[in-house]
Amino acid sequence: MKRFLFYVVGLFVLTAGITLTIKSDIGAGAWDALNVGLSETIGFTVGSWVIIVGMILIIVNAILMRAWPDFFALITIIVTGIFIDFWLLTLFADWTISDVFIAYAIFAIGMILVGLGIAIYLQAKFAVIPIDGLMLAIHHKTGLSIRTSKTIGELIALLAAVILGGPIGIGTLAITFGIGPLVQFFYPTFEKMNA
Repeated sequence: MKRFLFYVVGLFVLTAGITLTIKSDIGAGAWDALNVGLSETIGFTVGSWVIIVGMILIIVNAILMRAWPDFFALITIIVTGIFIDFWLLTLFADWTISDVFIAYAIFAIGMILVGLGIAIYLQAKFAVIPIDGLMLAIHHKTGLSIRTSKTIGELIALLAAVILGGPIGIGTLAITFGIGPLVQFFYPTFEKMNA
């Protein structure tokens, strides 16, 4: 039950943070910019692209780890996609931010929630979001820190988002280089709570 709570609460917080960074219009995180760019270019909801891109990453992670694909990660990406569409299409559907200072404040809150959400849901030790699976695969294969491994994954997504014309901005760079340290900062606290 405790693990389940970490899992659901963490994903709920994470997706709320993702939505706030998208709605701030300062520049979404690299993976989110990729999903928004795909949504605007091809169609489907952002949450649908979270699921599609996640399926591709499940295969990539399996190749990197030389293991069977983590089919349980499908549950995680489906829940994540549903939560993102919930936030974007219901709660924040008609929400626009016109004041630049409020936009930066909303972005900062969103970024903190993303780092916090990742640190919480990872404690469940359940199937991770394939994006974080990539972070862990890089960490495992190279011995690099979680922070550096996360940043490498973000840079890969940033390149893809630029190619596909996703919403890139100053916020994208902040998330690319800031989310790894944020996860590293919050992770030990929730690791102790889960001990």
